[in-house]
Amino acid sequence: MNETITGGCLCGAVRFACSGKPGPAVYCHCADCRKGSGSAFHVGVPFSAKSFEIVSGTPKGFTKRADSGRELTRYFCPDCGSPLYITSASRPEWIFAKAGALDDPERVKPTSQIWTRSSVAWSTIKKGLPSFEKGRN
Repeated sequence: MNETITGGCLCGAVRFACSGKPGPAVYCHCADCRKGSGSAFHVGVPFSAKSFEIVSGTPKGFTKRADSGRELTRYFCPDCGSPLYITSASRPEWIFAKAGALDDPERVKPTSQIWTRSSVAWSTIKKGLPSFEKGRN
């Protein structure tokens, strides 16, 4: 059974919907994700790109090569600046929605954390969560 998960920006100009079940959410501590989220880490929720749809508005994208060597495009609302989702040219089958952009972020259950070697000392994640100093692959 497919479910629909919706989300959008702070001002409501950009809205998106994803059908199907999300993949496992991940905390990312890399410097780029910290800058892109404005926080100590980013929480990405993978969805099949085929199931992801922009319902209203037009997000703006910014592309940069990450420490992993992959080019990532971070999408955000051009009006209020809210971060919305990330795409990767090396993984075009996935959209990584920002957990905070989802209408119901309580549904997100992160299963691991990556780039922990870049984590800030003042931020703590649940102990025992599988952790990787760099990306998983």
